[in-house]
Amino acid sequence: MSNQKKAISGAKWTTISTIVSTVLSFGQIAVLARLLDPSSFGMVSISTLVLSFLGIFAHFGFSNSIVYKQESDNKILSTIYYLNIMIGLLMFVVIYFGAPLLVMYYKEPKLLEVLRLSAFYFPIVFLGQIYNILLEKELRFKVIAITDITTAIFGTSVTIFMAYQGFEAKALVFGLLVAQAIKMVVQNIIGRKYFSPEKYFNLKEIKEHLMFGVYNIGDSLLSFANNNMDTIMIGGLLGVKQLGYYTIASQLAVYPVSRISPIITQITFPIMATMKGNKEQLKGAYLKILDFLTYVNVPLLIGLYLMCVNVIPMIYGPGWDETIPLIKIFVFMGIFSCISFPLSTLAYSTGRPNLLFYLNIVTAAIKFPLIYFLATKFGVMGIAAGYCIMSFITMSFTLMLTQYMVGDFMKRFLENFSKPVMFSVVMAIFILLYKHFVGDAGLVHTMIQIAIGGIIYGALTLKYKFSFAEIKNLRGGGA
Repeated sequence: MSNQKKAISGAKWTTISTIVSTVLSFGQIAVLARLLDPSSFGMVSISTLVLSFLGIFAHFGFSNSIVYKQESDNKILSTIYYLNIMIGLLMFVVIYFGAPLLVMYYKEPKLLEVLRLSAFYFPIVFLGQIYNILLEKELRFKVIAITDITTAIFGTSVTIFMAYQGFEAKALVFGLLVAQAIKMVVQNIIGRKYFSPEKYFNLKEIKEHLMFGVYNIGDSLLSFANNNMDTIMIGGLLGVKQLGYYTIASQLAVYPVSRISPIITQITFPIMATMKGNKEQLKGAYLKILDFLTYVNVPLLIGLYLMCVNVIPMIYGPGWDETIPLIKIFVFMGIFSCISFPLSTLAYSTGRPNLLFYLNIVTAAIKFPLIYFLATKFGVMGIAAGYCIMSFITMSFTLMLTQYMVGDFMKRFLENFSKPVMFSVVMAIFILLYKHFVGDAGLVHTMIQIAIGGIIYGALTLKYKFSFAEIKNLRGGGA
């Protein structure tokens, strides 16, 4: 099977997996928003923050280096496997015994149990991590997708059950741990085809992987600080309740980008890594990624901006109105982030993770004082606005770095980007006309507006972007 057919097949299965997990996630949040208060979501957000931070050190960039180097040496993989397990255990100890310090900072005693329960995440995840990396390297996205769907169903079921049993914020952590445990077992069973660890451990033999990971860790640390300063500041300065509102708004508005974009980068990175010597091929692949991401994300985000007043009470119930102005800010951040997202794939495909490191240094130098100033003046709304401004600045730097790596591409990019923007504007006009002349409030009007938006955007896409024949050919290629 050619790389193109593998990419199409991978996109199909990963899309199915993402759709299922997205529906489950929205359903889970909709149920839990009626069972839990904003403080519970805030505590889970802090727990996720801690896991993300320590995860930077735990994976040490091995996922990217194994794919980039197309590593297959069993001794090297065994060393990485055992090193991952040791670091995972270390992360468990750090979280479990360091939890009281975070409780002191966030001034929330209930956070202690949530963090200590979350600590079990690392020993579980890193028993299966290397197998997941190897499945991606071999483009086994169907297997990955089916595993993700299965674990998402189990995780969501456990979370909702535990929430009904009164476990509050811990319900979300239990669901996460169950899902990861099932995933780890499946990864070990399937992944043994590509790797079976032997009794061998020699750090000298993974020196290249470790060196590859140095910039990866530096970039990830700066990226973590850039992306999570809001959670750190809101939780510490304004409390976990405000963080809960902020978390829900961010998840809903940035969710399309955060869920759809990884589908493409996960599939294309192993393929683009084989193009590292051909700049024109890389440029073409990069433009196709951007084209797809903007066509999918822009209309979803514009639609969310128009519909959030109706959708929020419908999904989450009463008491979440404070998320609406935040969502309207995050919509623009989502569009800017959508354009910036594929840079990491391009940088790792060309062996230039140092560029991401330098980019994060520059953006951090601008972001920290800007966010702090806006936070002290305008509170949570100031933080959201600051992140939106910084996402635009980051997008601008991203386009410049892309120009540096692959050459002139802006003309083609702007030509491609103009279409989803114009289609979304036309879609928005029809929705606003309906709101003004027919009706707005209520489930029926909301569903009709969503249908109008989808029909208008889909019709314009078929007319001016894709034909039915092209779509049929894509389906045939992925068979």
